Amino acid sequence: MTHETIGRPMEILLVEDSLTFARMAIHALRTGQVQHRLTWLTDGADAWEFLERTGKYVNAPRPDLLLLDLNLPGLDGREILSRIRDNADLQRLPVVIMTGDGDAIANNDLQVEAFLAKPLDFQKFIAIVQQLSHFWQADMIVPVRVEAATEGDDIEFEG
Repeated sequence: MTHETIGRPMEILLVEDSLTFARMAIHALRTGQVQHRLTWLTDGADAWEFLERTGKYVNAPRPDLLLLDLNLPGLDGREILSRIRDNADLQRLPVVIMTGDGDAIANNDLQVEAFLAKPLDFQKFIAIVQQLSHFWQADMIVPVRVEAATEGDDIEFEG
């Protein structure tokens, strides 16, 4: 399988209350050549509604990757992570913690795919997202190419 996106771009949920760090992450994703769609939320309670697909986020896409700040208004990032790990539908969601909390990084007891210290290191950030995007691409279902049918052909669809 090539590393180009097949089917759909990666869905990324960025939960960051700092405009500065959100802009840095968005810029890094744009320059990192990872095909993605990004949703940016600044409040932990909104992020949990998005992940549960409730309230105003009932039609939200299921993220393939969560970029999560730990210190958020509304609902703390640690609580969001705890709820994710307790939720059968979400517990396999890859999570990258973005934080200025050196203790959280040192303890590494949050069971996440990666930690990024603030201020963000662009090269490290891009490398982590690219690595996770390759993991995601290997697990995704690739749509089958259907050859163009001519008029009068009988076509049967499975599903």
